[in-house]
Amino acid sequence: MRRTLSSIKDQLVSYKGQLVRCRTSKGRNRFEETEGVVLDVYPKLFTMYDNLRSSTVSFSYAELLTRDVELEVVN
Repeated sequence: MRRTLSSIKDQLVSYKGQLVRCRTSKGRNRFEETEGVVLDVYPKLFTMYDNLRSSTVSFSYAELLTRDVELEVVN
């Protein structure tokens, strides 16, 4: 299946309220992993509560499309 911004947004709507593992690219083969809950889905971005930092972070759908950010649902 071809990944588009609208398909990514539709998938994130189903993740709302669920615990997810987030892997963020920090450049030069460095990654940061964290866990949190997807709070809201907006037209251009989504917000997540970061359990490790106890703060809210936001990401754009383009970051998921380019794989700068990867999400995985934690069971």
